[in-house]
Amino acid sequence: MNMSVASSSVKKGETLIDTAMTLNAMQPDILVVRHHSAGAVALLAQKVACSVVNAGDGAHEHPTQALLDALTIRRHKGRIATLIVAICGDVLHSRVARSNILLLNALGAEVRVVAPSTLLPSGIEEMGVRVFRRMDEGLKGADVVMMLRLQRERMEGAFVPSVREYFRYFGLDAAKLAYARPDALVMHPGPMNRGVEIASEIADGPMSVIEEQVEMGVAVRMAVIEYLVGVSAEGNP
Repeated sequence: MNMSVASSSVKKGETLIDTAMTLNAMQPDILVVRHHSAGAVALLAQKVACSVVNAGDGAHEHPTQALLDALTIRRHKGRIATLIVAICGDVLHSRVARSNILLLNALGAEVRVVAPSTLLPSGIEEMGVRVFRRMDEGLKGADVVMMLRLQRERMEGAFVPSVREYFRYFGLDAAKLAYARPDALVMHPGPMNRGVEIASEIADGPMSVIEEQVEMGVAVRMAVIEYLVGVSAEGNP
């Protein structure tokens, strides 16, 4: 069942907890939840008896995206430990960045974030990353270059002077990519803004694994669902 909040009772004033109670009464095996508020999925998980999958909560986390990114990297590099992964762009508004930082650090990678100061969260260093404000410095020797979408729909105020200037300094083109290792992977969680955070020739080039990320996303999410259905069948929610 797919529930669109825009046309549901939530739009008419029902609280998130009320919605959880209603869904729980249907006795589902799994709820897959994407929500605009950070922490909403964790709150729902406390109120229902089934497994809950976080499909993205605000600018907080997106766990399955990190899993598919890690799988894509491992398929190409054979490992994740000791690799240098540069996450570049709108880190401030990115749930993908936060989940990848947590997972890749746990798997032994050296994680860097590269962004203008206006797009870096306060205290990001405490997540165990190296912070760079120049692409040439941040991409030097990188094994993986992970670009992030410039999320203008979440921005209130001017975080960048203009799209053109952002691409000039932080968009991934051939000149900037040349600072990374010759066999570096280029990644992007999508949807891409071509000519904003990544040039078309790079997105479609031989170093890009962006299409494979989509393919791995299907496999990872199938695995998550299969695992959770098995756990539920065993009576261990």
